[in-house]
Amino acid sequence: MSSKPIIGITLDSEKAGGYSKMPWYALRQNYCETVVAAGGVPVLLPHEPELAAAYLDLIDGLIVTGGAFDVDPALFGAASRHATVTLKARRTEFEMAIVRGALDRDLPILGICGGQQLMNVALGGTLIQHIPDEIGDCLAHEQPNPRTEPGHDVDVVAGSKLAAIVGAARIAVNSAHHQAVKAVAPNCVVDAVAPDGVIEGIEDPTRRFCIGVQWHPEYHISPADAALLRAFVEACS
Repeated sequence: MSSKPIIGITLDSEKAGGYSKMPWYALRQNYCETVVAAGGVPVLLPHEPELAAAYLDLIDGLIVTGGAFDVDPALFGAASRHATVTLKARRTEFEMAIVRGALDRDLPILGICGGQQLMNVALGGTLIQHIPDEIGDCLAHEQPNPRTEPGHDVDVVAGSKLAAIVGAARIAVNSAHHQAVKAVAPNCVVDAVAPDGVIEGIEDPTRRFCIGVQWHPEYHISPADAALLRAFVEACS
């Protein structure tokens, strides 16, 4: 057995077309590369909800990734679905199952972008379905410049676990989302906020490691991103 922690990473999925004439899984390489750099062994998780417990028996920590889709608003009690919302039902079913299983085991979890949003819903929170419709004078959270560059800064909440990890009160982040946390889940606290008030980070201080961030730390925009991944992998050891 490896002495390095095994980190499960959720895959994205696409319908037939493009890469393959059959449905296919996909994930950017930097998700895996950043786990390796942080000292972990990445393992990719196909969308099989009935195998969630078996996956959890194999891994030491869980990264819930982002993607160009949204959590079904019905899962957090919304009466309607915004026109911009795109669903991937099988992926969401799997991610909800494995996140809830990881929570039951107090397995370390890092939610990235849409992964943070799903984590908040799994814990009992709600989401803003489309930021421009709910936040006046909002930033360009779907930044026009490349994701390898900063989109805006976030203020890190003093006293939070995230603050202790990154060692800074303000950090530069990239931004690729149109939704965000609305009502923070019970037991969770906000640990990062954008200048327009959009929640950029949450954590559950009652758990070993349960942090979600709205940006993509796998791009290593700043030293804070690498520090976050290292802290997560260390928590899985």
